[in-house]
Amino acid sequence: MAGGKRLKLTPLDIKKQEFRKTLRGFDPVEVDTFLEMVADEYEDLLKERNRLKEEVIKLQTQLQDYQQVEHTLKETLMNAQESIKRARMNSEKEGQMIIREAELKSDEIIGNAHKALEKMKNELMLIKTQKDSFSSKLRHLIQSQLELIEILEKDDFIWPGEKKPAPQAPASADKSANEPAQEAGGKPPKSVSDQLII
Repeated sequence: MAGGKRLKLTPLDIKKQEFRKTLRGFDPVEVDTFLEMVADEYEDLLKERNRLKEEVIKLQTQLQDYQQVEHTLKETLMNAQESIKRARMNSEKEGQMIIREAELKSDEIIGNAHKALEKMKNELMLIKTQKDSFSSKLRHLIQSQLELIEILEKDDFIWPGEKKPAPQAPASADKSANEPAQEAGGKPPKSVSDQLII
């Protein structure tokens, strides 16, 4: 150092630094290589120092911002506490009124619900009664129809006002026992089902 001042070296100064050669001095190639390494390391240190300086400035700015935000938040908190205190007093009165109105409304809703439920029960009982009555009538109607079908399926059924058919004549000797008996006029007698179709 000269005059108490530090020399400001740069990586380029280190790389260009030259030394006098002596008979038994160091190997110039090794010296140059070492100076190159020192210059590179020094350059990296300078870059890191500059980066850290910028980071410090950035953090200081952020700190100031945070301090300002903290101050603002404290003022906001104090104002909010005062507002909450006033609002609590008003809300207690309003809350009591709201609770009373809610209780009255709840009683009204429950009462209406009970009435609606009772009405639904009565309607359900009426529907069940009507269903049972309809089922009974339908059952009787089906039974009557089944009985009528059984009667109609019998060959000896005679409609009201219809004459009972005459007894069949004995079969002739020259006809097979399996051939049906003939009515007057050469036609076989009609069964009750045939008569019903006509």
